[in-house]
Amino acid sequence: MSTLLDYKCPCCGGAIEFNTTAQKMKCPYCDTEFEMDALREYDQELQNEAPDEMNWETNAGADWQGEDENLVTYVCKSCAGEIVCDKTTAATSCPYCGNPVVMTGNLSGMLKPDFIIPFKLDKKAAKEGYFNHIKGKKLLPKIFKEQNHIDEIKGVYVPVWLFDAGADANIRYRATRVRHWSDSNYNYTETKYYAILRGGNIAFERVPVDGSEKMDDTLMESIEPYNFNEAVDFQTAYMAGYLADKYDVTAEQSIDRANQRIKRSTEEAFRSTVQGYTSVLPENTNVRLNNGKAKYALYPVWLLNTTYQDKKYTFAMNGQTGKFVGDLPCDKGLFKKYLFTIGGIASAAVFALSWLIYLIL
Repeated sequence: MSTLLDYKCPCCGGAIEFNTTAQKMKCPYCDTEFEMDALREYDQELQNEAPDEMNWETNAGADWQGEDENLVTYVCKSCAGEIVCDKTTAATSCPYCGNPVVMTGNLSGMLKPDFIIPFKLDKKAAKEGYFNHIKGKKLLPKIFKEQNHIDEIKGVYVPVWLFDAGADANIRYRATRVRHWSDSNYNYTETKYYAILRGGNIAFERVPVDGSEKMDDTLMESIEPYNFNEAVDFQTAYMAGYLADKYDVTAEQSIDRANQRIKRSTEEAFRSTVQGYTSVLPENTNVRLNNGKAKYALYPVWLLNTTYQDKKYTFAMNGQTGKFVGDLPCDKGLFKKYLFTIGGIASAAVFALSWLIYLIL
């Protein structure tokens, strides 16, 4: 099968072509010329470029054997969140939507986790984390600073797929160096363009991907990292007193997100080796994974829910490290007052400056 190659001008992105007068490759849009020798390696690089190869083996977890005898699942009728608790629990509430949970299910044939990171911080620490998070926020509605405004605090073990892999990568960057100078007549700007190639390999261990559809991926990634050195082999006893969500996103369904994280991290790692340029942009990235495997784990998360003006706000805290994240509302009245105050100070400063200039002149 034939392969089509097109050459793009690194200055403007237009298609360049051979100019018979100049005997060079020339861009008809910005008139930039390119020596043929300079394009020979670029031509070879274009022919060698290939799509990403990012495949995985997802033999994660193990079948439940014996440990499910005292466990049942509670299914939230509001958001379909699934929570694992022991059979003695009569009722609870959903950590995702706050809706009371009716005990309606039994633990189905899901995989048993390989690892679990036990909670290190308790409910009191989660509450302290919340008040530290809102401390100093001058535009925060007053009601948020009241302790009884927290609707609920729940400790939840969130299912996480952990991906290990080695990555071989080749990345081509477009870089520039810009120089400015002037004489008595003109200001000059010189821009030089460079094609920079980087290749090598990098290893990834336990790249986490949230396995719960109900848990916001951005929220989970924001409370990273976890210290996996404190992970232990899974035992149901660790879940006593906490809720646990069964995975509803499989390892296979999580591969795309794992690939995105690995590819982004690879590009950032290789980009850090390209220095001394005014600008650097990746033009082509080729990542090939090897020995890709996935494991299944439960990570500890404290979820806090509160409501303001009929809008629900969810906060999350890493149950191991205490890292706390979550969006906060803004009091519109305080915001307008703040702008008015800033505007008044700025007006006073302008007036004072104008009066000073008047006195000087």
